[in-house]
Amino acid sequence: MIAPHYRAMLGAKSVIREISEWSTARGKEIGYDNVFDYSLGNPSVPCPDAFTAACKDLLDTMDPVTLHGYTPTLTLPEVRAAVAESLNRRFGMDYTAAHIFMTSGAAGALAHALRCVAVPGQNIVTFAPFFPEYKPYVEGAGLTLRVAPPRVEDFQIDLEALNALVDENTAALLINSPNNPSGVAYSAGTLARLAAWLAAASQRFGHHIFLISDEPYREIAFGGTEIPYPAKFYDDTLTCYSFSKSLSVPGERIGYLAANPRCEGADLIVPICGQISRGIGHNCPSGLFQRAVAACLDQTSDLTVYQTNMELLYAELKRLGFTVNKPDGTFYIFPKALEPDAKEFCRKAMAYDLALVPGDTFGCPGYFRMAYCIGTEKVRRSFAALERFVKAEYGVEPR
Repeated sequence: MIAPHYRAMLGAKSVIREISEWSTARGKEIGYDNVFDYSLGNPSVPCPDAFTAACKDLLDTMDPVTLHGYTPTLTLPEVRAAVAESLNRRFGMDYTAAHIFMTSGAAGALAHALRCVAVPGQNIVTFAPFFPEYKPYVEGAGLTLRVAPPRVEDFQIDLEALNALVDENTAALLINSPNNPSGVAYSAGTLARLAAWLAAASQRFGHHIFLISDEPYREIAFGGTEIPYPAKFYDDTLTCYSFSKSLSVPGERIGYLAANPRCEGADLIVPICGQISRGIGHNCPSGLFQRAVAACLDQTSDLTVYQTNMELLYAELKRLGFTVNKPDGTFYIFPKALEPDAKEFCRKAMAYDLALVPGDTFGCPGYFRMAYCIGTEKVRRSFAALERFVKAEYGVEPR
């Protein structure tokens, strides 16, 4: 028998992927340069030379049997130590190699984190707008995802909403800052209030409620914005990271889980991750790429194009009358649609060769996401299509 759960998932494919596939098909008709594809968050800048050099050096100089062999179940100790040292230096933490577990990207880190701190039947609480893949990640671990409604005026956390969602069966809160899709980063004040709330809730319910912090966009910050490190605020934090965006290597699937040294069972988290890997087949990420990222922990791609694109797009959206929060980072912007039904808004945009993603898929109806990890020249050219769209469909006269 074909598993009914996954058969059912075939009828609920990712809206983001569906719109991206439409863009590709439309591009074959009119040329992809003429499709303004803001659908998929795929880095658009090359990886840094240092990463390529590190890979070449490893391939040229390291014994190939060792380089391409299985890594230890708990991943390479020297890489874990290097990641710990980098986090300590950058954020004033006190990790050791014993608190770091290398993973297949942030998705792999989340898969391990969820299973570390929760048992089937418990719930995980997150905040809209949220990355829609959280739902299959959470449900795949036998858990239930509860979603706090968005605070659309600033996309910070609405602590009041937690009172109706967090209960004795809550294992963890899941946050994403800077956020996909809003681009907003949680402030130090927000994180401090959240930490105090979690500490009180943990005491009230008689067990540690963990914070799982998903941070793949940490390095993409605009205008000198400091992105607060959530584990500095709350001891029971598991940090999930990916190098996909910082180094522009999403296809290499490399990241890590970092357990705050003061969290409950801190000395058990990484060994337990090794056992979880046995159960989910998510074990032993590439030895080549573990070693390559360890050589590039202080490097990023040239990420400045994302701020350039953001500033251009933010100014144009405001000129066209959109309500929109200015992103602190990422390569996403999340305006309010010009009608209540964002799905219909995005459907209409396709007639103008604009690929936009409705906010419903992020738990925030009435808004839409634009992933501006595309060339700046194409961003500029999209403005004419945007203006035609809003004038023809909504009678908007630019400011």
